[in-house]
Amino acid sequence: MVPLGSRSAQEIAAARRLLAGVGRPELDRIARLAARLLGTGSAQVSLLTELHAIAGGAGLSTQVTDADTPLSESLCAVTASCGGPLVLPDTRNDERVSGLAPVASGAVGAYLGVPLVAAGGETVGALCVFDVAPRDWSPADVALLEQLAAAAAAELELAALSGEFATNRARWELAIDAAGIGSFDFDVATGQLWCDDTMAAMFGYEPGTFDHTLAAFAARVHPEDRDRVRDAVRAAIEHGGAYDAEYRTVLPSGAIRWVQARGRAVTDEAGVTVRLLGAASDTTGQRDSEAGVARVVESMSTAFGAVDRKWQLTYVNAEAVRILGMSRAELVGGQLWELFPALIGSEFETVYRAAMGGRPGTVEAYYPAPLNAWYEVRATPAPDGMSLYFLDVTARRGTQELAALSARVGEQLASSLDIEAAVATLAQLVVPRLADWSLVSITEPGGTVRNVAGWHVDPAMRPVLARYAATHVDAARGRGAVYEALRSSGPVILTVGATARVLEVLTDAAAIEATTLLAPESAVVVPLTARGHLVGVLSLCRGVGRAPMSEQEIAVAVAIAERAGLAVDNAGLFAEQRATAEALRAANQRLHAVAAHDRTVARALQDAMLTRLPEPDHLHLVARYLTATGTEQVGGDWYDALIAPGGATTVMIGDVAGHDIAAAAVMGQLRNLLRALVWDRPDDPPSAIVGRLDRAMRDLHVPTLATLVLLSIEQHDRDRPRGLRTLRWTNAGHPTPILVHADGTVVVLDTSNDLLLGVVPDTDRHDHTHPAPPGSTLILYTDGLIETRDADLDAGTARLLDTLRAHHRSEPGELLDAVLADMVGRQPADDVAVLAVRFHPEDEPRPPEAGPRHE
Repeated sequence: MVPLGSRSAQEIAAARRLLAGVGRPELDRIARLAARLLGTGSAQVSLLTELHAIAGGAGLSTQVTDADTPLSESLCAVTASCGGPLVLPDTRNDERVSGLAPVASGAVGAYLGVPLVAAGGETVGALCVFDVAPRDWSPADVALLEQLAAAAAAELELAALSGEFATNRARWELAIDAAGIGSFDFDVATGQLWCDDTMAAMFGYEPGTFDHTLAAFAARVHPEDRDRVRDAVRAAIEHGGAYDAEYRTVLPSGAIRWVQARGRAVTDEAGVTVRLLGAASDTTGQRDSEAGVARVVESMSTAFGAVDRKWQLTYVNAEAVRILGMSRAELVGGQLWELFPALIGSEFETVYRAAMGGRPGTVEAYYPAPLNAWYEVRATPAPDGMSLYFLDVTARRGTQELAALSARVGEQLASSLDIEAAVATLAQLVVPRLADWSLVSITEPGGTVRNVAGWHVDPAMRPVLARYAATHVDAARGRGAVYEALRSSGPVILTVGATARVLEVLTDAAAIEATTLLAPESAVVVPLTARGHLVGVLSLCRGVGRAPMSEQEIAVAVAIAERAGLAVDNAGLFAEQRATAEALRAANQRLHAVAAHDRTVARALQDAMLTRLPEPDHLHLVARYLTATGTEQVGGDWYDALIAPGGATTVMIGDVAGHDIAAAAVMGQLRNLLRALVWDRPDDPPSAIVGRLDRAMRDLHVPTLATLVLLSIEQHDRDRPRGLRTLRWTNAGHPTPILVHADGTVVVLDTSNDLLLGVVPDTDRHDHTHPAPPGSTLILYTDGLIETRDADLDAGTARLLDTLRAHHRSEPGELLDAVLADMVGRQPADDVAVLAVRFHPEDEPRPPEAGPRHE
């Protein structure tokens, strides 16, 4: 716990001063950058006054980032009290923080924080990254976070100074409004200079003491500025133009003030200047504020440069000078495209020109020699051009490249099941990023070693490497780095003198000659292991002009070798399994033939079960059925309709689980059972009939799941004069029926569905009713019409409703054809059954399109 009193008044005051920076996008960007570079879920920039305030963050949890957190519950307060980095791989094991709410709640399992230090040296807060799970932090992580903390502190200082600058300028403007702006009038003919008391005071003259001469004015101008001011006055008089000059005045006390003067020449009819009129203001306060901002910019750890609209560098800070490797004198005043010609046509140019046009942007790209580095640059518009903030991210890019190389090697090797191809791929992928040349050797039965593949960055040296690979194993006679790596099962590292080390163990003249030509200066030899045994070695060699591999590069080489070892071993196993695969392929062909026969039988069975639809009075029934031709499977989708003994028309549609001959056979059983039950009990409601069907499936041992809608079309005497019919149905887990009115109104008969058939045979089932007016059309369908891989049922239903509205005037057959074309096309991914019933008015003759004929 950190008591409130542990923060000094000076530290609190310094932190309060920086609160102006809270919420700046630059701080959120720094937090996002910290989280991304260190691979954490969250990061935050905090200021510590009497409370914990969050100035910027990324990926934050409310358990960690509640506003106005007391310091006693703040991990950042613990960081500030440490006076240095707070490194906690597992927060639960550190008594300083284990009792804090973010740790106790489980929101922070690992934490790394560094203090934020203000320009005056006060600790004002912290920059931290954290994750839910514990993890280790490296010294490089700490160094990186400290660098970003310096940038965050600079951003906060810049925000504070900008606010102070704005405040000073507002005060200055109020002073001008209250006291007035100084004015002057110079008579060219007489040489008399008149100025008011305000302007005279800027030169240190008491009221009434200025003698109105140009000499008295010039006497108080700073000697270094005197000639420049005189030239500006002369130019305005001679050319009859404007006068604009900013210069210093030296007061009798020795104090120096800055004055900004602007004027315009007054000419006579002949165009000769007779007077110079103007006004002046004291800009000392503005100059001091700008100098303060410049000091902050100069001390930033982020490189900064200012570019004017002529593409000239007008300022660079110390970090920019260091990163660019040029002096300030070489940079300032230079034309950007001339100083850095490789910018032309690059990604940098695109972003720079956009910023000069008013659109900020960020780019990460490579600049070639002489810099040979990767930079992340943020370009922002400025009133007089643009500002550039840039970081050298070459080291970060190197880390990313190594990670990408490891992943690429893994992907390439995983796709190869041939030993020769796998090792040839490995030898090429590691050059040139890890080595100038590489050699892959594998172990043979009996412990012998065979060089399989190699690669050199220089094509002219590849034949030399081939001779080396052909001779050096026998010439080494079991000695050298390759055999040492095999015996130790660990990497062998030669940082210098690799050529001499190799030559010590060689006896063959050809091998010695090849080694001398290859001239390795440093080398790393890594064993290839798989499932606990050695399968070979990977040799990575560099010449004298290149530094030895870093620890990070060696770690990547080890990881690549582990993947390569598995690939080589898998390739060997694959070769052993080829014979078995050939036998399996023949058996599979026979199974395909049997399956094709089953599909033919199933499709014939299904077609036989899709009976002709009846033609009741003033009802027009049409159906369509499509199979999943893309998969050549048949299934349990079906439809049926019959006229019951009482005269009511009953329609049904269902879907049995499965896409094979068994599903088609079960569908036939259910269909026949249902037809028999409807015929036997024509007066029973649909729910009772479906309930008996569910129990019959249980008792007759029909083990399947199925969906079903059973619907009876009824007409009561009271509705007959209006031609109104009543739909009575029950739904066992099937897609909801739809009623399309003659005017295009679409009604989804949306009710709570009962359980599927085959789940709980004794479950209660329910009937639903809805009126069907003359001219309306009932649509029943299976889920293959509305369900696709890339859209859910709701989206499919919405598409179906739109299609029905668009084609509601069509005849039932044309309507169903349009629905299938719009919804599934000619090759549906699943079987589709759809049934339409058009309710024609009964006070008119039966329309010809309703029959007698069959769709």
